Amino acid sequence: MSIPISSIGHAPQLLSVDSIAPVTPGSQNKSVDFGSLLSSAITQVEAQRSHADQSIQRFLSGQGEELHNVAIATQRADIAFDLGMQIRNKIVSAYQEIMKMQL
Repeated sequence: MSIPISSIGHAPQLLSVDSIAPVTPGSQNKSVDFGSLLSSAITQVEAQRSHADQSIQRFLSGQGEELHNVAIATQRADIAFDLGMQIRNKIVSAYQEIMKMQL
């Protein structure tokens, strides 16, 4: 007897890139400061981790969470964290390059 796999549904983006679209001179986009953009990205990474933790807890307690949903949630959290670390590394590298410049 086979058990059908339930639908995964709509997969949300790990990080939203709409808020970091380039601003052209004639556009009506509001400017977003770097601090709030970084804070938003960190919040999204933390939300992915929290969702994965909740999914794991539901699976372990037998509340009907399926294993493939747990695996997908943990992979999303891992990818979001890796992306955040790569962005952090690029920011640190850019800062170090700026500090090396002679005026």
